Amino acid sequence: MTINLPMPRIPGASSKLKDNPVAGHKRVLLAAPRGYCAGVDRAVVAVEKALALYGAPVYVRKQIVHNVHVVAELEQRGAIFVNEVDEVPHGAHVVFSAHGVSPAVVNAAAERQLHAIDATCPLVTKVHREAVRFARDDFEILLIGHDGHEEVEGTAGEAPEHVTLVTSPEHADAIEVRDPDKVVWLSQTTLSVDETMETVRRLRERFPKLQDPPSDDICYATQNRQVAIKKVAADADLVIVVGSANSSNSVRLVEVALENGAKAAHRIDYANEMKQEWFDGVATVGVTSGASVPEVLVQEVLDTLGGAGYRDVERITTAEEDLMFSLPKELRRDLDGGVDARARGGRKRA
Repeated sequence: MTINLPMPRIPGASSKLKDNPVAGHKRVLLAAPRGYCAGVDRAVVAVEKALALYGAPVYVRKQIVHNVHVVAELEQRGAIFVNEVDEVPHGAHVVFSAHGVSPAVVNAAAERQLHAIDATCPLVTKVHREAVRFARDDFEILLIGHDGHEEVEGTAGEAPEHVTLVTSPEHADAIEVRDPDKVVWLSQTTLSVDETMETVRRLRERFPKLQDPPSDDICYATQNRQVAIKKVAADADLVIVVGSANSSNSVRLVEVALENGAKAAHRIDYANEMKQEWFDGVATVGVTSGASVPEVLVQEVLDTLGGAGYRDVERITTAEEDLMFSLPKELRRDLDGGVDARARGGRKRA
């Protein structure tokens, strides 16, 4: 069964907000970094490149990234999104999403003789490898994350007999383990940094020998966007987060904004979802976007805000990002058979 998602709307076609007077100068604080991270960019380009190399249709297991606009645009180009690989015709091309898959999914694709293209974010792959390593050493893995999230399912699937899911700081207080001397924590890459550290603190109170992962599991982009919105939120009457409801990192940005001084915060997919009453008495609007959001959607928000008198836009920058991941190995050639410019990762080239 294919996943039916709304078609993308044309940027700029949003309803207008009124330019009502407020006490103080109307302005926008635009957070940076925001929007696409390296893993999302790699995954979206992977689907586009697969369509160019192999022609439509190309199948994609689950949403390639958690953004309805991106998914719908790729559908228009010939991508077909499915829930499981058994919905893909034998021998077809299938792309695994940025959130990763379990070995069971990989095996199921092989049994159907599918040409699989793994667009898993390399930072998620790193967590998978950590899970395999610690399971091999017979550790119990406390995986901090959201129940049912695709990334969590993929990571847990690497070592299901060794993984226990921890969903919140409160849940940490009830966790039981086989051997408190052999326990380690890993995490979903898109969580709130502060909440994750609180969960770890509570786990360590109960299990003093709890080991840390060899490097931070929460991805650099998630952390950077949270740091940026913290700085914006302190001075904002209202924060607008552009991102889809199933995007964990976008939802977290709303929470982080509220926890760090924003008087109100709302998540939207498109500018025409902003409501007039949100802006009553609001002088300063903070704007950011989740890591799977194309910049065109943020620009639509800025254009709509400009029409309501919020034309003074100040960029609040807390970090610069120039990381670029190489494409999946199956796609590292161009249409003429030469080496693609994205064959290697590294830093973005000017």
